[in-house]
Amino acid sequence: MENQGLLKHNGLVIKTSYFNVAHNVWGKKLGIVNIYMIASSTDFGQWVLVDAGMRGYHNEIIDMAEQLFGDYPPAAIILTHGHFDHVGCLKVLLEKWDVPVYAHQAELPYLTGRTYYPSPDPSVGGGLLSLLSFTFPSKPIDLGSKIHALTHDGMVPFLPEWEMLFTPGHTPGHISLYRDDDKVLIAGDAFVTTKQESIIFALTQWKHLSGPPKYFTPDWISAAQSVRNLANLQPATAATGHGLPMSGEELETNLTYLASHFEELAVPKHGKYVPINSNTIQHRKAGKARLINSVCGITLFALAAYTSFLVLDNFTGMRNES
Repeated sequence: MENQGLLKHNGLVIKTSYFNVAHNVWGKKLGIVNIYMIASSTDFGQWVLVDAGMRGYHNEIIDMAEQLFGDYPPAAIILTHGHFDHVGCLKVLLEKWDVPVYAHQAELPYLTGRTYYPSPDPSVGGGLLSLLSFTFPSKPIDLGSKIHALTHDGMVPFLPEWEMLFTPGHTPGHISLYRDDDKVLIAGDAFVTTKQESIIFALTQWKHLSGPPKYFTPDWISAAQSVRNLANLQPATAATGHGLPMSGEELETNLTYLASHFEELAVPKHGKYVPINSNTIQHRKAGKARLINSVCGITLFALAAYTSFLVLDNFTGMRNES
């Protein structure tokens, strides 16, 4: 499962920038997030797009679709959830592709402009991306008549071999997709295969199976149950919203361990959404102190850099005048 592969088309070998996940399943990294394309097992020209990445990457998504499916548009777009990094290109793509969008019923308030997501929590720690998460938008997108609720029977539109799994926690209406024939799981952000709180891990996709991104997960009790439900499926391959696909013994070992030690490994020691117990209050105070120190440190560094620039600029100006 490399970041780049080769595609044979009309006798030509084309270098691609997407990765293969499993039979009829492909993914692509767009900045710090992944999107996926799934073709039907009965009709290759019938395919769906899973998630829509961050803003500004619509051309990359369209190019990938054309390499795989030619002029065939997707039959639908399915959203694992509606966070900004999973719906960023949606409106531009819908201008090109007049197709329906599907999400879980519980996610619809965030996709019809009615409800804001809970704000990110930069105090959870784990890296620079967490610290910067206060800048991430929680404003809902309004898809109007384009958005439709997935049915409660778990059927996935246009993909009869796939099943929709309700995996709340990261968001109220988060879903994952599962193909039982070969145990392939599109997990969304129910769990991820990198340390998304670290900007280095997020950009490089270094493998590290983790819970959902800490800075944007408000319901840790539901998130824990969702991970345990997915682990019980014993998937052979998992493709997540962040990080590279993971499979085989590596996936089984790490996912089983995460499920059985979720509170220890995935739940932040401090943060405004962390369930309160006897230790949480002390951790929360310590977390706030660390956040204040980090913000002060970054501010002082920026001021020092700006001051140095002014001094150097002034010195250069004096030299030029002389």
